[in-house]
Amino acid sequence: MSQLPGWLSRLGAGLSQVGERLDERRAEVENELHTESATAPVPDGVPPPPAHPPVVPAQARPHPVEAVPWGVRVAAEVGWRVLVLAGTLWVLMRVISAVQLVVLAFVCALLITALLQPTVARLTRHGVPRGPATALTAILGFVIMGLIGWFVTWQVMENIDSLSNQIQDGIDELRKWLLNSPFHVTDKQINQIAKNLREAIGANADQITSTGLEGVQVIVEALTGILLTVFSTLFLLYDGRRIWEWTLKLVPAAARPGVAGAGPRAWRTLTAYVRGTVIVALIDATFIGLGIYFLNVPMAVPLAVFIFLFSFIPLVGAVASGALAVVVALVTQGVFTAIMTLVVVLAVQQIEGHILQPFILGRAVRVHPLAVVLSVTAGGMVAGIGGAVVAVPLVAVTNTVVGYLRSYAASRAPHPVPQPASVPEAEAPPPQDSPTTV
Repeated sequence: MSQLPGWLSRLGAGLSQVGERLDERRAEVENELHTESATAPVPDGVPPPPAHPPVVPAQARPHPVEAVPWGVRVAAEVGWRVLVLAGTLWVLMRVISAVQLVVLAFVCALLITALLQPTVARLTRHGVPRGPATALTAILGFVIMGLIGWFVTWQVMENIDSLSNQIQDGIDELRKWLLNSPFHVTDKQINQIAKNLREAIGANADQITSTGLEGVQVIVEALTGILLTVFSTLFLLYDGRRIWEWTLKLVPAAARPGVAGAGPRAWRTLTAYVRGTVIVALIDATFIGLGIYFLNVPMAVPLAVFIFLFSFIPLVGAVASGALAVVVALVTQGVFTAIMTLVVVLAVQQIEGHILQPFILGRAVRVHPLAVVLSVTAGGMVAGIGGAVVAVPLVAVTNTVVGYLRSYAASRAPHPVPQPASVPEAEAPPPQDSPTTV
């Protein structure tokens, strides 16, 4: 056992020598092969093989922005701008809702001013000073509007008793007609419907009572709005030009020329819209009122005034006022009178839509019916009846302003200078000072 470590050491040394000789032999063989390949003839046109394999560089990765498709980038750019505009519009709507009374009062003052301003201008042209002309026009205008409101209230109060009796008689006749109709409606079903109506009214008695208690607040807000409208109208009639000039100072200097040109055009559009709407509403109320008067429909004059007032809400107001007249005729005079009232209302509205509005309003304030419906609905959702009234003139004025600003920007854009067309050398005329050969 003592000789075992010496034997293992000699075996390890022998294996090391064998490994060294194998490495030397492998190196000699590689050198011989390299020498033979270097001295071997190379065919023409074939490049010699490289001594080392070529290193292929790794392909550089594109920038993350370049990796996004073009359509996705455009959609993202448009999307965040739309979100910013929507957020701005939402904040603006919240601010308007917070000061809704002030905004509606000022907008109503603008509409009344657009109606009365031509009278003030006519009086000043005839030598009347600006102050007395403004006071006289404003007093006359507000007195006429007050008389209209008083007349409607007086007529309703005078005829409310007879109208309620006629409505009761109409309900009884409607009940008899339902019992004898082919719909097979029984007396028990009619009584059940009446019972459900009484229960609904009783269940909502608290809400009705709270609404009645809030009537004082409504009256206070209405009086405040009327006073704001009166004062705003007076100042707009008397000092409207200087108010507009002061408003222009709030606009950036770069955009001031375009806004200064768009303002008078917007005011002309608003004036034309208000005056045309008043004329059309007056014609509708007159002819529909005469029609229902000759049909012996009660409260013909108050209904005509309601038709005049509702005509300031395009499309929706005409439908609501016409439906009110038909319902009153139905419950007071019967089915035949209601049908004739409907014929009168539809005939007058068709004449209004196809003849009066295009002739009186013209193309300057024409708004597509779809835009009218959408704007009236949106205005009603935001600010009730007042919002529905001012929605369409706002859309008409916005259309005029946007059209003018677009044309103004196009006129201010630099136009490319046309370059003279180059003549090919083969078709170029000879110089003037060189003689031509025949």
